[in-house]
This record gives sequence, structure tokens and C-alpha cells, in this order.
Amino acid sequence: MLRAIILVAGLLALAPPARAFDNPISRGLADFLNIFSEQPIPRQVVPWNGKQAPGTIVISTSQRRLYYVLGSGQALRYGVGVGRQGFSWSGTKTVTMKREWPDWRPPAQMLKRRPDLPRHMAGGIDNPLGARAIYLGSSLYRIHGSNEPDTIGAAVSSGCIRMTNRDVIDLYGRVRTGTKVVVLR
Repeated sequence: MLRAIILVAGLLALAPPARAFDNPISRGLADFLNIFSEQPIPRQVVPWNGKQAPGTIVISTSQRRLYYVLGSGQALRYGVGVGRQGFSWSGTKTVTMKREWPDWRPPAQMLKRRPDLPRHMAGGIDNPLGARAIYLGSSLYRIHGSNEPDTIGAAVSSGCIRMTNRDVIDLYGRVRTGTKVVVLR
């Protein structure tokens, strides 16, 4: 079985990146292989004494952690990457949309700072939004996966909340459109 997994992974590594996610089978295989990726900050259930209702997401940018409130005095804690200096924010938002392997279109403000960026990037393993994206209100911000797991626990983004692909897949399955998201500094 392990040989088969290694063989499939090797074949995928040789496949051209633009085609890697053209079909649902390839995307499902990528999700499966993601299970074996290393977690820089392990997800864990922790005590929670906040007043938020179960199902609420609370993000502490200073701790660089995201909490999914479970209820009964517990929350699920994830490591996250947050906005770098000048790009951090706080407030309350609502989940308005969720996407698997989302396409990425850099916002105008980002293109102004980085004209070298592509205007559009199809969803896939090389896409900066990673495996899942959870959109926050009418803002440009998202909670999304990352193809750079070494940035988890750092302040490096343009305001979005980054998670490992494994963690964002887990959170994505828990949240619904309408979920309250509280961002604290």
C-alpha cells in the first residue's frame, strides 16, 4: 500500500502543475496526500472561557491562533499566519462564502504593490489560497489554506488569515455560511 502511495505521489510530482487540478479526482488525491503533510503548529482542543456561542470563530492576531468555539468550555485551536505590520486588522465579520480549491485574483491594492503578480491563478496546489477559502463579509479578507506552511505562526500576509491546507480543510467542514468571525489584536 505504501509503495502505491509513493508511486502515485511520484507520478503527480512529474505532472505539469497547470493540469494537476483540472478534475475532481486529482483534487481529491491532493486532499488525501495532504494528510501526510507536517503540521507546524498542531491543532488541539483547549479550554475556552470566552462568551462566544459554539460555532463562532475567534482569531487572536497577537497569539497567531484561530479558535473554533466548541461549547462546554472548549475550543479547537489552530495555528495561523496573520497580516504583517500595517496589514493587521480587527473586528467582526460573517462568513459569506466558501470555496474548495478557489481561483485567486489579487486585489487591485495588491497588484499596485506587486505588479509582477498574475492577474488570475486557477485553483491548485501552487495557488496562494490553498485547498479552501472561507470569505469574510464584503471585505477582501479570507481564511484560507497556504502552500507555504512555514508561514504559519508568522505575520506575513496582506491581511488574510493563513492556515495549513490540512487545518483549513478541517475548519471548512465545520463552518457554515453565516458563521460569526471575531478578529482580536
